[in-house]
Amino acid sequence: MSDVELKANRPLSPHLQIWRPTLTMTLSIVHRMTGAANYIGALFLAWWLIAAAAGPDYFAYVNDIYGSIIGRLVLFGFTWSLTHHMLGGIRHLIWDVGAGFGVESRNWMARANVIGSVGLTILLWIVGYAVR
Repeated sequence: MSDVELKANRPLSPHLQIWRPTLTMTLSIVHRMTGAANYIGALFLAWWLIAAAAGPDYFAYVNDIYGSIIGRLVLFGFTWSLTHHMLGGIRHLIWDVGAGFGVESRNWMARANVIGSVGLTILLWIVGYAVR
């Protein structure tokens, strides 16, 4: 067989123009994005720890940045990224043991992931301000 015949007999793979987007597909992309965002958040955490070790003046400077409106929004987003990624990891762990592959189970877990990550983030911030 020639190369042309081999290529003609190969099945066509579906691509994004064929598949209708679903919640689980979207959450798969968001899971990857939150994983990347967590790397950046870890750099912010490292900067804060280094500032704490550098002395009270530099620590106060970094705390002023993190305490600003923009800083708090970034920290809120980092908190959501962590909780969303964690719950997505638990969802994948459930799939790894062979459970939750039915359509209803997948959709239920996807919704629980979104609602749970938002709810946990808000709860963590409420507790954080209450303890403060």
